[in-house]
Amino acid sequence: MVELDTLENLGFKFGRNGAHAARSMMIEELKLLLLSCPENASQDDFRKDIIDFNLLHKATENARKLTYRHLVDLYGMSPEITLFKVFRQMWELSEDAQPLLALQLAIARDPLLRGSVPVILKLQPGEHLARTDMEAHLAEGDPDRFSPASLKSFAQNINGTWTQAGYLEGKAKKYRIQPKAMYVNIAYALFLAHCHGLSGQRMFDSFWCQMLSQDKEHLFELAHRASLRGLITFKQASEIIEVTFPNIELPKVEQ
Repeated sequence: MVELDTLENLGFKFGRNGAHAARSMMIEELKLLLLSCPENASQDDFRKDIIDFNLLHKATENARKLTYRHLVDLYGMSPEITLFKVFRQMWELSEDAQPLLALQLAIARDPLLRGSVPVILKLQPGEHLARTDMEAHLAEGDPDRFSPASLKSFAQNINGTWTQAGYLEGKAKKYRIQPKAMYVNIAYALFLAHCHGLSGQRMFDSFWCQMLSQDKEHLFELAHRASLRGLITFKQASEIIEVTFPNIELPKVEQ
């Protein structure tokens, strides 16, 4: 098992609270920011673009500062953070993959959002998700942890993110839909699994692949596509599976 300190050094976050106590994953702001900034942009570059130059068109300086803090909290926004660096390398490969790719990184860095994964995955396509169901999940095990107003706000933020990522649809009422996973998404999921010390078949059985909400055969098909595009090397012979990352500088994962 990989040490917690190792995972945190890569960019994962743990604990009880998270960025979704403030806002959703803000996919439109993230898209605009990454479209306008080079791949090697530093965290300070992002700060200047958001706060000094108001690239995201926020009405007040305070709103600009809060937006910057939220995006850094949720995504890292620094090439010195391994999870963001690999995410950024993959970002422009497929526009269709971007909402789910952003969700993958957000889940790695936000314990509040990560805890909601089982709530979403257990829903069948077309099944209704009431906001109160997400509130009940947030209050589970510690009903006095959050106030009713906080529970409502957090649930709205979390449900909003799952909607932006393509797992839910609807405004006032949310219904489960099947997300559109691309070859980029399986490559990043397998990378996250590698960071947890997994290899072979265990990578495809991991939390990171399960959260893509695809059947195993489709995951293998996506991995094959990612391999053809050079993102990964994927070899499968019966039950034997090998995944490597020829074009990614992998972190040393000590178990």
